[in-house]
Amino acid sequence: MARFFPSRSACRFDTSGERRLAERLEKKLEDDYLCWANVPVGTKGLQPDFVVLHPRRGVLVLEVKDWKLETILAMDKNQAQINDGGKLKKVANPLAQARLYALEVAVTLERDPALRQPEGSRYAGKFIMPYGSGVVLTRITRQQFNSVDLSEVLDPQRVICQDEMTETVDEADFQQRLWDMFHHVFPCHLTLPQLDRVRYHLYPEVRVAAQPGQFGLFAEAEAALPSLIKVMDLQQEQLARSLGDGHRVIHGVAGSGKTMILGYRCIQLAQQANKPILVLCYNKSLAGRLEQLMGERGLEDKVTVRNFHAWCRDMLVSYQAPLPDNALSVNEKMKQMVENTIAAVDRKQIPRAQYAAVLIDEGHDFEPDWFKLVVQMVDPDTNALLVLYDDAQSIYRSKGRKHGLDFSFSSVGIQAKGRTTILRLNYRNTVEVLSVARAFAIELLTAREAAEDGVPMVVPESAGRRGPYPELLRCESEWQQWECLAARIHEEQAEGRTLDDIAVIYRSTAQGKRIEQALSKAGIAYTSGTSGRGRSALYGEEATVKIVSMHSSKGLEFGLVLIPELDEMPKNGEDEADEARLLYVAMTRATERLVMTYREHSSFTRRVQDAIAGVRARLEDAVLHP
Repeated sequence: MARFFPSRSACRFDTSGERRLAERLEKKLEDDYLCWANVPVGTKGLQPDFVVLHPRRGVLVLEVKDWKLETILAMDKNQAQINDGGKLKKVANPLAQARLYALEVAVTLERDPALRQPEGSRYAGKFIMPYGSGVVLTRITRQQFNSVDLSEVLDPQRVICQDEMTETVDEADFQQRLWDMFHHVFPCHLTLPQLDRVRYHLYPEVRVAAQPGQFGLFAEAEAALPSLIKVMDLQQEQLARSLGDGHRVIHGVAGSGKTMILGYRCIQLAQQANKPILVLCYNKSLAGRLEQLMGERGLEDKVTVRNFHAWCRDMLVSYQAPLPDNALSVNEKMKQMVENTIAAVDRKQIPRAQYAAVLIDEGHDFEPDWFKLVVQMVDPDTNALLVLYDDAQSIYRSKGRKHGLDFSFSSVGIQAKGRTTILRLNYRNTVEVLSVARAFAIELLTAREAAEDGVPMVVPESAGRRGPYPELLRCESEWQQWECLAARIHEEQAEGRTLDDIAVIYRSTAQGKRIEQALSKAGIAYTSGTSGRGRSALYGEEATVKIVSMHSSKGLEFGLVLIPELDEMPKNGEDEADEARLLYVAMTRATERLVMTYREHSSFTRRVQDAIAGVRARLEDAVLHP
């Protein structure tokens, strides 16, 4: 079964004939065929009805017409005159149109040296794969086609007729009709990297930034083609393109691209929404970074990004509802902020349906009442709600909640049945980093099934990228610990890593202050999240090391992550499982290198030590005994 982008059920078809052809393509082609329906191609935004790609066949562009014979009044090789509801209309000859699109596809792809025939071959420098174009006439049979002079303006070999695309047509015959449309046929075998390059050029919106940064969001067009390209994987692209109307839920493991998909969805919605779009998360650091990224994309007037409690305060201030008592503790003040917002909505002081769409990142940290409140903010005319979460990263659980989301979505007003997706592959971490984090937190990551409307625990699977093993270094003194930390940062800088791609993650504010002092002494520029204002503004114009707490690190990622003073975990008086979840989150922020330090052993340092040793032995044994 061919893979569709968007998924066929989410495709926008202009005619019933397009819908019928999509069914045939999906069911009569094997699963290594990729099909894009009504998706703009390249920087010119050309929009063929279908683009079909096969790694051993090439790329084919199809135009679909639901014309009857009597619809066609006249046609030459460039133009057709058709009867459109009793009116004369002039349109392009569909085969000429398909040929133009196919030529643009070939020219676009041939600019990439990696998509040309290799040096020394007979056709060195030429396009690496065949390409073709054709027309599908969904309401004209082959007999009707042959009964008139259409063959003079539409090459019969490049036309599929109504009776050649029926549900009962033989799969082999149907495929042969497609591949007879190619202008030239020769052997090809695209590798997976080459397929990614094809998608990179044809569909720029699936590009992922190759340079260090958060989430890989919004890669810009390069003046020169980068040697290393990154694109969404096929599941991510299909999911991002297929998020249609209604409520949607994505269960995704750490590093599976949830936030990248959220950013893509924001762009889609912003292009068509006539009301603001709201993005909510729990973490101030993540909210600050997302807000900056939306601004860089020019979406700041259309997309509002807030951490949940800041949004509640915005609502109370904007609609002159009571603010919390300043005499309350921070936790009590946050609780009252939410209660006051809910009460103001209930008495209609704060209006409902303010947003064309609401997108919730870090949904695993949301309380039931928060969801009930936010659902009311979605305009029922659009009814667009997206919730992303990973229960393994639930680090703000209220007391009494065994899991991050131990309630059904329907109980809080989220209509998620039939609209849920699970992302299991972790792309952020190397095999080594993810394996050690998993081994450390094995009890937290036991797979847990759930009803469709509930919340399963999804165990992360590695995408297979390799790197160095995480390090656990014992230091004789606190001074030596900070010297080690500074030395590692300087070493990575010398090897070309930018300071923005480095984070030092701490468990307590006191640790954070000590890290600030150590980096100041070493002359290393940093931005610290030890204050609320700092957490909201980690990213500025100057490249700096990020000092972030384990709580605030969630949702972020860095090439190098340093976690000092690990022996202070688990923290006294805290639940050990909660502490393990925190450390798991911190460890999985590292995309390449993870370095942890300690002075004296604790239960966690021993668990991490055992995890590193076990993973090393297992991976090295796999090399010796594949």
